Amino acid sequence: MSMQPTLDEIRTWAATVDVCKAAAALGISKSHLYELIKRGQASFRIELFGNRYRVITASLLRYLEEG
Repeated sequence: MSMQPTLDEIRTWAATVDVCKAAAALGISKSHLYELIKRGQASFRIELFGNRYRVITASLLRYLEEG
């Protein structure tokens, strides 16, 4: 994803998104987001499904709207 999505675009996303998509919404690299997750410093809900992290879209939206 090359451009940072708008809040309206994010509102159309599925209930969960992968780390790459969430990182694009935040305007950071996916490696930075993985590091935040690893340190427990993500300010929104992250769920582990099998061996993959998924970001809860509603939680991500709340975080972005507050910022």
